[in-house]
Amino acid sequence: MSTCCVRAYVTGKVQGVWFRRSTQEQALQRGLTGYAKNLPDGRVEVVLCGDSAAVSALTEWLWQGPEGARVTHVTIEVLDDHRAPDHFATY
Repeated sequence: MSTCCVRAYVTGKVQGVWFRRSTQEQALQRGLTGYAKNLPDGRVEVVLCGDSAAVSALTEWLWQGPEGARVTHVTIEVLDDHRAPDHFATY
């Protein structure tokens, strides 16, 4: 099993539509750790750590998000030497 950590910045109508909580639910279903956090500029920052295939699947889901979200852009960066958190949090 190959593991990795990535940081995603999700742009669009992603605040006030349960995006962070839905991302947490998706992450927990896939056994991933990390966090989802609202940013002052209206984006959501997401860090995902765990099995590479599960991380990839969830980064694809970020383009859709929950019902009510309208994602216009997702930027992904791989986090080398990032210490994976032991849970998934929302801020």
